[in-house]
Amino acid sequence: MAASRICGHTAQQKLASGYPEARCYSGRIASGDHGRKNWQFAPNPCAPVKLGVRPVTRKAIMIEKERLIAKSIMLVATFIGRVSMLFFVIFLFIGSLHLVKMGLSEIKVFAWDGMLSVVFFIQHSYMIRRSFRASLSNIIPSHYNDAVFTIISSIVLVIIVVFWQPSATLLYELQGFPRWIARGVFFLSIAGIGWGVYALKSFDPFGRKAIRVHLSGKPLRPQQFSVYGPYLWVRHPLYFFVILLIWSCPDLTIDRLLFNCLWTTWIYIGTILEEKDLVSDFGDDYRQYQRKVPMLIPWKGPTYE
Repeated sequence: MAASRICGHTAQQKLASGYPEARCYSGRIASGDHGRKNWQFAPNPCAPVKLGVRPVTRKAIMIEKERLIAKSIMLVATFIGRVSMLFFVIFLFIGSLHLVKMGLSEIKVFAWDGMLSVVFFIQHSYMIRRSFRASLSNIIPSHYNDAVFTIISSIVLVIIVVFWQPSATLLYELQGFPRWIARGVFFLSIAGIGWGVYALKSFDPFGRKAIRVHLSGKPLRPQQFSVYGPYLWVRHPLYFFVILLIWSCPDLTIDRLLFNCLWTTWIYIGTILEEKDLVSDFGDDYRQYQRKVPMLIPWKGPTYE
């Protein structure tokens, strides 16, 4: 049978390219058996057929858009979180950074610095509560809650460090060997925080875990109660070491004394509130842990098994 040639292609060539047995006539396709022709119009009978290429759907576009947003939020939370931690550690080590000088009197310095601390306490303590997070989930997806908390808390913390006003009144200044002891306590406390983070294994300060689990399509596994490392000595070793960082500054001014007292009190109150959530999460296991291990001061030694 002679082959009809349309647009430079024979019917046999079209058959080899994936078309049904067909003959092309000016944009029409005759298909079927050889005895009768079944005419159908084709928009472009000579267009190449691409096999194995799926069209981009609206759902695929939305998924890719969500992944881009999620990665951007994780990047911002990680960057701002690390910057705020660096600022805070430097502030604890040397005191006020003198970045913004407002020329306030001693009384106004006391009031201003106290106000900055209280703003952070309210923001941090309110946003970390479960009732607030439940309300926030009505506005944004719940897997973004931790990252948003990190971003806002980090911004507020940087603002505190930048705008903290120093006092001219020096209460004491350690010299010589006592000063070296204070500095040694500071760096040992940083090492202790690292020890506590390593013992937690699931420590997620930037809120990335929930986002990654969501992107993977897997359910977020509930945290299991386990005790390792410094948690055998004290129930909240990270808070204990932070308190040591706060009080290890060898130069104590009025503003630093205010900072130390306010932030130590806030950590203590926050620890008590957190204990209620932990009892709610782990039940009798955590109650038994409370009976055996001190909350903030490791005065008993490793007593939990």
